[in-house]
Amino acid sequence: MTAAERGDHATHWRERAACLHVEDPDLFFPIGVSGLTFAQVDAAKTVCARCPVVKQCLDWALLVGHVEGIWGGTTESERRALRRCGARRAKARERLHPPRRCDTV
Repeated sequence: MTAAERGDHATHWRERAACLHVEDPDLFFPIGVSGLTFAQVDAAKTVCARCPVVKQCLDWALLVGHVEGIWGGTTESERRALRRCGARRAKARERLHPPRRCDTV
């Protein structure tokens, strides 16, 4: 039974992910900072680049927060940078267009 059939529409995108068809799922969970790790990250990102649900995957990883490994074609540090950038943009938008407060009587 698929996630969509179970009514789990929030994660049914995972069933279409390209990473499900990779022989070694550990490819998406590199360990270390050596040249071999960088090659593993590049290989995982290559799979993500051809994935039909890469945007949903990245959105999920950003929403959840701390998620280890390669998700949505990004590393943990790249997602941290995206979240910081998004937070700065939200603050700038709020300064330009402060939220309207409802006056209550």
